[in-house]
Amino acid sequence: MIKKTIRILGVDPGSIKTGVGIIDVQGNHIRHVFHSVIRTGKGEFDERLHILFQRLSEIIAQYKPVDAAIEDVFVSKNVGSALKLGQARGALIAACGSHGLRVSPYSPTKVKQAVVGFGRAEKDQVGHMVRMLLHPPEPVPEDAADALAVAICHAHHAPMKKLQESI
Repeated sequence: MIKKTIRILGVDPGSIKTGVGIIDVQGNHIRHVFHSVIRTGKGEFDERLHILFQRLSEIIAQYKPVDAAIEDVFVSKNVGSALKLGQARGALIAACGSHGLRVSPYSPTKVKQAVVGFGRAEKDQVGHMVRMLLHPPEPVPEDAADALAVAICHAHHAPMKKLQESI
């Protein structure tokens, strides 16, 4: 029996830089498909949200993932930054929804646990494990590595039945 290939989009949201990663999953095999960083600059906030929506929509249209995962908002001390990040995350989720993708959220701790085996891992450890697992053809920027980690986490945690229904 040949197992179906499932294409998963992972997103590491940010209002200035958003990581995007796409993987294919077939049984226990995970393969790198694409990664990028959407850079919005530091212009007007509403324009940055529009750029996030538009560019992620273009990536989804080109690569046609069947499921999506996004990292949850991490709230530190700066409430204003958390609100902006939440709005950026909303624009990215809306882009996914406009293409019929269901979006599963994952906490940063769960993503790190799935990829590194330790929920408090450093960013460089996440990047190293992403490179070891996926063997991407070119260097992976930090934000894109985080997005690929979100996709890997989803591949490990999402029930395969749900993924199969997405096809």
